[in-house]
Amino acid sequence: MAVVARSPEQKQAGLTVARILLEIGAVNFRPENPYKLTSGWASPVYIDCRRVISYPRARRKITELAAAAVEREVGFSSLDAVAGGETAGIPYAAWLSEALGLPMLYVRKKPKGFGRNAQIEGHFDDNARVLLVEDLASDGASKVIFCQALREAGATVNHALVVFFYGVFPGALKTLEDIGIRLHYLANWWDVLEVAEHGSAFDKATLDQVRAFLYDPVGWSASHGGKGA
Repeated sequence: MAVVARSPEQKQAGLTVARILLEIGAVNFRPENPYKLTSGWASPVYIDCRRVISYPRARRKITELAAAAVEREVGFSSLDAVAGGETAGIPYAAWLSEALGLPMLYVRKKPKGFGRNAQIEGHFDDNARVLLVEDLASDGASKVIFCQALREAGATVNHALVVFFYGVFPGALKTLEDIGIRLHYLANWWDVLEVAEHGSAFDKATLDQVRAFLYDPVGWSASHGGKGA
C-alpha cells in the first residue's frame, strides 16, 4: 500500500511521535502470534497509546505536536471545543484543550440517560465547532459513532485528530470522508518502521514481517486468521 505524502512538518512530527512510542514501550511487534483487532483484521503490530499517560515528558511533547497540527491544518480560530472519545481519547482531549485554550467535552460510547447530555459530557452551545480527539484509528468506525453523537447533540464536527493512525487498512479515510470528517494524525506505522529500522529493539526477521504486512495488510490478515478482502 502506498504511503500518503505528507508535508515536512507532518513527517518530522510523525518520526518524533514514533520514537517516543518506541521508547516508552507502546509499540508491539508480534508476527508469530498476530493480534486480532476489534475490526476483524489480523495484525502483527499493536500500539498502546494509553501508556503515554504515565510519561509526563512524552505526553507534553505529543500534546505540543498535536496543538501545532491543529493550528496548521485546522486553523487558529476554527474551533470552539475539543471532545475526547471514551475512554482513551479523554486524557488527550484534556491535554489538547488546555494547550489550545478551549473547553473540553467527552463523548460516551453509548447514551446514558436522555437528552443532549445522554452521550456528551460538558457544556457547549448549539453549532459549536468541535474537534474529536482519540488516541488512535485503525478503520475509522469508532470515530463515526462519536462524530454522529456530537452532531446529534447539536455540534458541528468536521475534523478529528488521533495521535496514531494505522494507515494501512483500506477504506479507513473514506469511512470518515463519507460523513464529512477530515482525519488528522501525528504518526503511522510507516513512521514506526522507519525509526525501528535504525534501532536494535527488533530483529530483521520481525521487521521484514511488519514490512510485508504494511505493503499488503489485507493479504497478510487473510493468511493469518483475520478477515480479508
